[in-house]
Amino acid sequence: MTSRILHSPTSPVIVTGAASGIGLACAQALAAVGRPVALWDISPSVTEAAGQLAGESGISCIGLAVDVADLEAITGAVAASRDALGPIGGLVHAAGIAGVSSLDQLEPAFWDNVININLRAEIFIAKALRADMASLPGSAIVGIASINATLGNAMNPSYSASKGGMLAANRALADDLAADGIRVNSVSPGQILTPMIQQAIDHAPGLKDSFERHIMLGRMGEPDEVGRVVRFLLSDEASYITGAELVVDGGNIPSQR
Repeated sequence: MTSRILHSPTSPVIVTGAASGIGLACAQALAAVGRPVALWDISPSVTEAAGQLAGESGISCIGLAVDVADLEAITGAVAASRDALGPIGGLVHAAGIAGVSSLDQLEPAFWDNVININLRAEIFIAKALRADMASLPGSAIVGIASINATLGNAMNPSYSASKGGMLAANRALADDLAADGIRVNSVSPGQILTPMIQQAIDHAPGLKDSFERHIMLGRMGEPDEVGRVVRFLLSDEASYITGAELVVDGGNIPSQR
């Protein structure tokens, strides 16, 4: 039996939510192996993050301030990314908002905003990139979901719905895009020490201990531990993985602690 020869993709990747946290860690992990990155984020600081990453890695990176809830903005940002870096062969949708609101507090506009950013954006970015990715061998998409797609949390029905929807949507996209040789997978992080969670911990003594009590490895994760998994799924090392969910939670979901 002849082994399949792997050629890791070198095509550019769009990473949303890339100004900080998991999105930035994904961009850093990809640039470290020579992949140009278009960093998108609603925060204008994304341009500084892209410049710093380009300087550190020597790889072409651009930063675009993009509101992914705006479908017209997505269209323009895809065109700008392509113009700057060439045809796009990868997408990481890490942009997301927490969506903390109980059922009694929930308002339609809040629900729509969480779904539009966390879920809808990935679908329409993928649609805009399909032709690019179909032309580039090894193209792949990774959506950053969450263990909240599986675990129940009374304080975030909109967030949980958006992440559960991502798992389902990515399986459907994987079936569709397989015809073009494009793989689609999801990564579900647990409690990761992003700036957003660090801020919550700083204002809530005992929250970190509460999180870690249920984690088999006994600690919260670091953004780069998610970034490396995403990089793997975008590489040819994962050439036979599509429609899958990889959980990166230190053993939270299976824990009985």
